[in-house]
Amino acid sequence: MIRSLMRCSVLLLALIPVTGYSAGPLILVGGGLKDDNTAIYQRLIQLAGGSGQARIGVITAASIPESDDPDAGTADAANSKANGEFYAQLLETYGAADAQWIPIDLDQISNNSNPQVVAQINSMTGFFFGGGDQSRLTQTLQTATRADSPALAAIRARHNAGAVLAGTSAGTAIMVQGPMVTGGESYDGLRYGVYTSPGGDDLSYDMQGGFGFFNYGLLDTHFSERGRQGRIVRLADHTQVPFAFGVDENTALLVQNNPTLGQVEMEVIGENGVFVFDLRNKERGAGSSYALYDVLGSYLTAGDRYRPVTGQFVIASGKTSLRGRERYSSAMTATTDIFSSPNNSGANGRRKPREFVKVSADLFDSRVTSTLGRTYETNPRFRVDLFKSSQFDSHGYQGTVGGKSMLSYLRLLMDFRPN
Repeated sequence: MIRSLMRCSVLLLALIPVTGYSAGPLILVGGGLKDDNTAIYQRLIQLAGGSGQARIGVITAASIPESDDPDAGTADAANSKANGEFYAQLLETYGAADAQWIPIDLDQISNNSNPQVVAQINSMTGFFFGGGDQSRLTQTLQTATRADSPALAAIRARHNAGAVLAGTSAGTAIMVQGPMVTGGESYDGLRYGVYTSPGGDDLSYDMQGGFGFFNYGLLDTHFSERGRQGRIVRLADHTQVPFAFGVDENTALLVQNNPTLGQVEMEVIGENGVFVFDLRNKERGAGSSYALYDVLGSYLTAGDRYRPVTGQFVIASGKTSLRGRERYSSAMTATTDIFSSPNNSGANGRRKPREFVKVSADLFDSRVTSTLGRTYETNPRFRVDLFKSSQFDSHGYQGTVGGKSMLSYLRLLMDFRPN
């Protein structure tokens, strides 16, 4: 049941306070970044000054240090130095004039105040933060009181002067200003609530947040592939943050000022999509089990744009409305693994990655107005009811971008409740 559709629709249009944005661009990748993702790497090079001009500092402090890597010094090495050198070489193949590993990690924390390293940072026009564990980034680039180290202060100054910041996985999660998600699964978040200390599948977050470069809401990564819709909505409700963004793998959310519009504009780049959740109309259930009603979710794919100050969505020109040309008379059979549970696993990991996207996108390609999905876990089992709402102008679009068929949708109404 939709609990609050009769409330004044003006509430939907109300703006939240959003600070101005005049610093350099952000490229926020949801993890799983492939070496051949030309769209993302070339945009990074372009925004850092262009081919033959860009100078990129590579920060891989989220990785384990050499001292913890049994394969250090071999072709199988996967430590901060090896990863940094790999990305530096890769960025040069995409046209960077110079790309250098910034030698800060758990083996070399003192380098965060080394004048030579700070000088190295000051010579860069852009920065790329690799994946791993964002707690290593706070340990290596912040002080014990979570203030900026000289190295992070230098990165912040370069960004404020226009340098682009890119991150993938933990390197994206650390960019957030507000509460920073640190772990957990969607089901456990709905079932057990929110914690401040990471533990197993429990939903956890860091109250102090990340480095504060992204200030438009919560931020999550590996999003659709790991079914994180439930966890970010639960955390946004718990922390009273009205907006949340979930970035899929091999996909980026570009955040930059559009001087023509005089406001920030976000653009989706890459293979999959980005969720934008709006919780301004949310309503908590009254029962003993957690329930949340009237959450709006939009799923944007390549070329789509979002302007957070005005709340305007701009769908890429290659996509057209699905209204009146839906392929199916009914939605797909209700799934029993809406959050792509790790407990439903096989040889290649989760058996149903991206299940939430499949179910919700299929709804917009059908002539019915609602569908649902249930969690793989039971006792209790949770369900997500999905509605195409005429009041909120739920709308699907489909088209070909870069030779690939893509579907986007706006303002899907969602209820999360026990079943």
